[in-house]
Amino acid sequence: MPILGIGVDILYLPRLINLLSRRGSEAFATRILSSQELRTFQLLAEQHGEDKTGRITQFLGVRWAVKEAAYKALYPIRPTWKEVTYSSFNGTTGVKPTLVYRPVHDDAGPANKLHVSVSHDGDYIYAQVIAEST
Repeated sequence: MPILGIGVDILYLPRLINLLSRRGSEAFATRILSSQELRTFQLLAEQHGEDKTGRITQFLGVRWAVKEAAYKALYPIRPTWKEVTYSSFNGTTGVKPTLVYRPVHDDAGPANKLHVSVSHDGDYIYAQVIAEST
């Protein structure tokens, strides 16, 4: 199974916090999240309201970093934000995160499988994506 590409991204959370304070988390979420991710975001927003714990910011930050890394790994394919869906299965032991690319057009390219790893510590989120073909 040949590797088509590797992408990495690091996000400085204060940069995202600044963006969300100007544009609003709902507008940002609507722009970058797939429909599945947006449903999860809306449930999270209902539970956490004003995001005093930072859960909403972290949720959006992880997805932004993952999608940036996926964009780099898939090059020269140019996915849109909403064609890439990240699932972390929070709270499920032994299940690794998944990343799925669902192109709007069937001729988008050869990537069959995406592998993702995310780490966050303090003000930083790091994401790595490997695009593989079968």
